[in-house]
Amino acid sequence: MSESLRPSRNQLEPSALIRQFAAHPPEGFAVFSDRPFPAFRAPFDLLTTADEAVKRWVLQLPGGAWLAQRLRLRTDFVGSTLSEYLVLPPDVAMDKLASQLCRYAGRCMLTIVKDLPQASPLLPPADNADAHRLAQALQHEGFILVEGQALAYVPIDFDSIDGYLARLSKNRRSDLRRKLKSRSQLQIRRIPTGPAFADEALVDAYYALFEAVYAQSELHFDKLSRSFFAAVLRDAANQGLVFEYRDVQDGSLLGWNLCFAHDGRLVDKYIGLSYPRARQTNLYFVSWIVNLEYALECGLSHYVAGWTDPEVKAQLGASFTFTQHAVYIRNPLLRALGRRFSRHFESDRAWQEQR
Repeated sequence: MSESLRPSRNQLEPSALIRQFAAHPPEGFAVFSDRPFPAFRAPFDLLTTADEAVKRWVLQLPGGAWLAQRLRLRTDFVGSTLSEYLVLPPDVAMDKLASQLCRYAGRCMLTIVKDLPQASPLLPPADNADAHRLAQALQHEGFILVEGQALAYVPIDFDSIDGYLARLSKNRRSDLRRKLKSRSQLQIRRIPTGPAFADEALVDAYYALFEAVYAQSELHFDKLSRSFFAAVLRDAANQGLVFEYRDVQDGSLLGWNLCFAHDGRLVDKYIGLSYPRARQTNLYFVSWIVNLEYALECGLSHYVAGWTDPEVKAQLGASFTFTQHAVYIRNPLLRALGRRFSRHFESDRAWQEQR
């Protein structure tokens, strides 16, 4: 994405971070630099967001394992995996952008315009209105609208952590307070991105913990490279802040969490954890409270906690907002089937409705 097309609508994170997508794309991604919007090509497993019933049905079919492999398709994406939403330049009309997107659609079997916000409380009304207009224009051109993931966030409308905890149920509050006792086993430091990460061995240690989290994740789509983390951690211009967690006894690295305080919000982006010690010290739960403390201290309006583990985040008192993806299927027959079965690829929305 060229400097002249730096996006500003729908943007929750600093531009310096988003620019690293083209410089250090995830493994297997080809970033397009000749298009008037952020875009890339990557292999995509159609079962990634399918509900469990669909996955079981496919695998139980004769030759189901073979079919599942064939459902991994080369796909054109509009957007970036570094931003929470599809970020757009401020001076492009949505009908014009929809026409541009349609001209590129169909070069692969699938084209996905990803992460369009839906009435997001984290964005200005004008951004939400433009995203809605773009979605409707793409639907008119033959795209299928599919519900996206649940983005967790916490409004910082409390004046203390005790006030925050008081909003949880009695059982959850008691459980969280018990988990937080392990904080005494942790040495916690705040480290701004920049010169502190010049040491190659430190970057290696951070990346190993990121890989540990990636390996145990259920979703494996965009594996970020070591070179990406080296560039981001060493870039003082992005104004990132690492919360680093070490064992108070021996100083060993147990985890880290990279966040960005941008435009009045704390955006939680990346985490690395050393298993099993991170679980033994309840580091995930400690880090959640540490992040809320920082947001309170800085007078920020929201803590944006990311897409994964919505069940756990719901237990911690998070609220959720959803995105849409606009999907174009080149084959007309498959496009008709896609419209019929799109509901089965909206697992986060189904989870939300069942709560």
